[in-house]
Amino acid sequence: MDTSRIQQLIEHGLAALRLAEPPGLAAALAQYVALLEKWNGAYNLTAVRAPEEMVTRHVLDSLVVLPFLDDGPVLDVGTGAGLPGLVLALARPQQQFVLLDASGKKTRFIEHAVDRLGLKNVRVVRARVEDYEEADGFCRVVSRAFASVGDFIRAAGDQIKPGGRLLAMKGTLPENELAALPAGWRLDSVHRLVVPGLRAERHLLEFCREEAPK
Repeated sequence: MDTSRIQQLIEHGLAALRLAEPPGLAAALAQYVALLEKWNGAYNLTAVRAPEEMVTRHVLDSLVVLPFLDDGPVLDVGTGAGLPGLVLALARPQQQFVLLDASGKKTRFIEHAVDRLGLKNVRVVRARVEDYEEADGFCRVVSRAFASVGDFIRAAGDQIKPGGRLLAMKGTLPENELAALPAGWRLDSVHRLVVPGLRAERHLLEFCREEAPK
């Protein structure tokens, strides 16, 4: 892999996103892509094989949700190869992230990447979200290609604090899924996302609990 070329592509993407970024972010993200490509051959972590596509379809596609996070700890449900949580953690070194996945091969890769990248703000948990408990809860719980909207809400809804949000990253707007939300939940916001270099549709859906009648 041409690491300098990948870093250059990432730098262009970061400039297009106009995000405040810590020093060395592009180099760290390029190192992550190199690790992902290396492990992908043996562990089949993602169907995306080309590093250049990983930049657009994984790295930049993850970073577009940064403006919708608050400052508190974030839970990434079904993180897979660390998407979006590990990428977000690199961009927000002062913020805490919990990366949750039930697959051992995927959590082993994330643990390896966290170690190689020197991340101090990431906790990797191998578990099903239904079995995971965090006493303090989270203000933001995010998922990327984890499940249908309804399944995501039912599985992860108990993880958020009062007033918190579930953030579902989707491609096209899933109208059928939105028509059958679990009781007690509502769609709070829909954001159309623009990922540099990606022509496909991307949306971020914010869900919250319905307020009890006064």
